[in-house]
Amino acid sequence: MTIRSTGGRVAAFAWLAFAALNIADLVFGFTGDPEYSLMTFTIAALLLLGCGIAYTVGLRPAIIGDDEAVTVRNPLRDARAPWGAVRSIEGKEAIVVRFTGPDGDQLQSRAWVHQTSPRAQAKAEARARKQDAKLGAQVKGRTPAGYAAQRLNEMRDRQRPKTRSGAPDKAAAAARDAEDVRGSVSWSVPAVAALAVPGVAVLVCCVLALVS
Repeated sequence: MTIRSTGGRVAAFAWLAFAALNIADLVFGFTGDPEYSLMTFTIAALLLLGCGIAYTVGLRPAIIGDDEAVTVRNPLRDARAPWGAVRSIEGKEAIVVRFTGPDGDQLQSRAWVHQTSPRAQAKAEARARKQDAKLGAQVKGRTPAGYAAQRLNEMRDRQRPKTRSGAPDKAAAAARDAEDVRGSVSWSVPAVAALAVPGVAVLVCCVLALVS
């Protein structure tokens, strides 16, 4: 299961298409003679920086659930928690996953996807209550973040270790194994590079413009 922001992806792809057309125009001169000047390189670097922002903010963020773990992929960092390490998944103003970290401490990751302001969340809950009154309990609380959290919790319940009744030793072993499971949080090298490389290029161009 993969949860993404449709609006963010559409906006990101629109910017990438815009940037690609403009960079091609700068290189090949579709609308005039190409001019390879410091200004041209500065504009190209700014367009590439915008592409890096579009990638990290619009395309990268996602919540991914598979048979082994849930991964919260935010613009610059990734949090991956095996189901045995997950303590809770809540969906209010944002989807928040609480899990046992590498050192045994409880960590939480707030997902970039489906974030809303408290005011927008209140409106969404009011709409859900109206739908509930019309269609029944099956849609109760089905705001985007709440519904996503519900689906993730259902997946988590399916992936919990199952033991046969009357086998306390196996149940205790499964509990110990769950306690030993740890999640992790790491930086995304491609995301950092997508911002750092064009950012440095823009900075170099600005310095050259000042000293020239």
